[in-house]
Amino acid sequence: MLFTADKCRFSQYISGVILHHETVYQKSTDGVELTELLRQRNVIPGIKVDKGLFPIFGAKNENTTEGLDNLQERCIQYKRDGCHFTKWRCTYTISESTPSQLAMVANANVLARYATICQSARMVPIIEPEILNTGDYGINRALEVHEEVYSVLFRTLHEHRVYLEGAILKPAMVLPGVQSSTNCTPQIIAEHTLTALHRTVPPAVPAVLFLSGGQSDKDAVLNLNAINTYEGKKPWTLSFCYGRALQNTAMKTWKGCPDNVPKAQAVLLEKAKLCSEAALGIIEPEGGVCTRKS
Repeated sequence: MLFTADKCRFSQYISGVILHHETVYQKSTDGVELTELLRQRNVIPGIKVDKGLFPIFGAKNENTTEGLDNLQERCIQYKRDGCHFTKWRCTYTISESTPSQLAMVANANVLARYATICQSARMVPIIEPEILNTGDYGINRALEVHEEVYSVLFRTLHEHRVYLEGAILKPAMVLPGVQSSTNCTPQIIAEHTLTALHRTVPPAVPAVLFLSGGQSDKDAVLNLNAINTYEGKKPWTLSFCYGRALQNTAMKTWKGCPDNVPKAQAVLLEKAKLCSEAALGIIEPEGGVCTRKS
């Protein structure tokens, strides 16, 4: 349903789509492979290659990600099947004692090994160190953790000789915890997010594509727009790699009913248009307060 939306508008706002393994090999009702539908729209197919979270033994309620076994073979096959980039997610939690040094180092090594393996298979790795915003911490504590995580990550990427010019970072924005009583304007979120990036992410990285986790659809747009309108040097392309913020309303409109497909596709394209405009910093916000708490 999503991939059959208007060709011109779809490719105007979306340049790549991350697929799951089963989706790579699925076909439309007309018998066309979904990856071919994307190519017809000049959209690049990519693939999620991690196999989910599992505990870091010796750490307190912290996780790393599995899936490195036979990753190179899988990447080679996905490349043959039309995918050109990959995505791997590790998560971090913020509390008084986390993320621990153990978790930061373990996840950095996993992300670095993933990136080098994918690059050896001629695929572009999207590196996703997602710092979850569960908790009641303030935005300054979030900034501190983002800087720690990214510092360890990029030192490790350097040690593993990851080609930074051929990799993409997919981080969370710097946000207060969802249980925090603090409301932050998009401008404050932009300031803290860019501070973390400036202090830790080399300009050799070509693009920073933000995830939308923990934000409402509206906030994901307003905060991205604020990041791109914030004054100062920004040596990276700052754009979006959104899942729920793009799809949620469209899927609710569709409800699995064929008659709702045109409306759902229109909703998807409108959301994509807003995100695209936010990545250009050309949205005029009506309000200014983060509304993640619902």
